[in-house]
Amino acid sequence: MNDGEQPAPSDAAEPPWAAGTRVAQPDPTEPAGREERADPAERALVDAHRREWAFVLAATARAAGDLDLAEECVQEAYVAALGAWTRDGVPDKPGAWLTAIARRRALDVLRRRQVLRTKLPLLVEPEAVEPDEPDEVAVPDDRLRLVFTCCHPVLAREAQVALTLRLVCGVSTADIARAFLVSESTMAARVTRAKKRISAARIPYRVPDSAELPERLDAVLSVVHLLFSTGHTAPTGVDLVRADLVDRAVHLARMLHGLMPDEPEVSGLLALLLLTDARRATRTDEQGRLLRLEDQDRSCWDRTAIDEGHRLVVEALRTGRAGRYALQAAIASLHAHAPSFAATDWPQIVRLYDALLARWPSPVVALSRAVAVSMVDGPERALAEVDALAEDPRLADYHYLPAVRADLLRRLCRPTEAADAYRTALALVDNATERTHLTTRLNTLPPP
Repeated sequence: MNDGEQPAPSDAAEPPWAAGTRVAQPDPTEPAGREERADPAERALVDAHRREWAFVLAATARAAGDLDLAEECVQEAYVAALGAWTRDGVPDKPGAWLTAIARRRALDVLRRRQVLRTKLPLLVEPEAVEPDEPDEVAVPDDRLRLVFTCCHPVLAREAQVALTLRLVCGVSTADIARAFLVSESTMAARVTRAKKRISAARIPYRVPDSAELPERLDAVLSVVHLLFSTGHTAPTGVDLVRADLVDRAVHLARMLHGLMPDEPEVSGLLALLLLTDARRATRTDEQGRLLRLEDQDRSCWDRTAIDEGHRLVVEALRTGRAGRYALQAAIASLHAHAPSFAATDWPQIVRLYDALLARWPSPVVALSRAVAVSMVDGPERALAEVDALAEDPRLADYHYLPAVRADLLRRLCRPTEAADAYRTALALVDNATERTHLTTRLNTLPPP
């Protein structure tokens, strides 16, 4: 495990009280319900921020060759859009409009800099000559290219992932901090230092050649995984899922697999995302209430995605180089192919978690393993493991810890203690769907 990064317990590892888990979520551009009250231009801008930010920033960075300048120009383009769209109407292609404005501003800045260098040649330090891009484009997609750029080895590992999530994926600093189980101030300092390091080192925005890809791969995989977890279960807001973020992560994973089809961890990550997202339609009922894994209609799971994910898992495991994503995908595959919750191969899942912990030590993985242990050895054995994990300060604000504990206490017929644990979890959770679910569980406890 690297630099304190923690994995999100995937949906495959979910305990019976929940339909999924999450790590981080881009904070909504507007408070819940605000979009419905906003005017058309403002609603369109909110939607463009969620859906188009990565496209616009990547295209602008390619033109500017400077990530910091690109970010500044994209922010200015979004500010300009509100006034222009209110006055002239929302364009047919908001993303293209924003990209054109941002690129134009970036090119204007570059022209002014060139003029300054021409007029004051003795006062300006000569810029280093950047290498030409290789003839063969190793990364064909602007967004994926930008991900690889931010994951430059000159940066510390956690800075690579945090910066990419912040700039490319639009994830809030607070939610990135949740992903790494650190304070928001600590993560803000890391992101700031990373941006300064890129500027000071004059890291160019260019296509990494094929030889450079492997050393950046692990960080890129972490970004895509955390982006998926971000959308899979939102930490805030009303909806359980941010479909745009989930779809973006799956798309990036597919492009990675097309780029590096022989890398078992790339196959494992794509498999994990497909197998987990296959249950999206069944994670809530018609009223938007969270459904536990044991209550979901398995006949409505996406069998095409499950079959594809399973094939990818088998390919990854056959290489003998299965890592953390392939092992998580193997767990997800066991869940996806179980005919029922009761018929799940829990002993095999525990063994897979043992292997995962050996490769990726993490209190979050250990918590998910404890849930599987409860299905094999009973809730009392699992409760002892959960109580031991409660001593880990990294889980102090992780609401799934008291939520798992509450479920175990419920199964042990200890309603008073279970109620206290549910209240602790409720004090830590901000997603409305999860709050409703935990409140229902609390209110339906048997009397002491």
